[in-house]
Amino acid sequence: MTVGVLIITHDNIGSSLLDTTNDMLGSCPLQIQILRVTRASHPDALRKQARKLIDNLDTGHGVLVLTDMYGSTPSNIACYAADTQHAQIVTGLNLPMLIRVLNYPRLSLTELTEKAISGGREGVCACFTTMRKQDDTE
Repeated sequence: MTVGVLIITHDNIGSSLLDTTNDMLGSCPLQIQILRVTRASHPDALRKQARKLIDNLDTGHGVLVLTDMYGSTPSNIACYAADTQHAQIVTGLNLPMLIRVLNYPRLSLTELTEKAISGGREGVCACFTTMRKQDDTE
């Protein structure tokens, strides 16, 4: 069982995050496609392209769509294109989220969605606060 992954982001954010993740992990165990949204992109063409990519990525186990920012053009495109039960959308893509997703290639769509969210959230912290808490427990 493998879930497909579609990354929809502004400019090269998705490509850069995926390249960095691949450098760190060494390989990409999931089928991933990237849709780059630029200022020159036409929304109708992007919606059609996103829908086609989701259809191509869905091998029967669903597609996880990751976008960089809620309410932005990439997330709006995702919401339009992923209007099936076989797709889940998670916004706020960051490096910890993508690493978490690629570390769990055999999870179901629902489980992988939860891992993406937890990875993204756990990757954001106030460093000095976290360091102080660690010092207090030692």
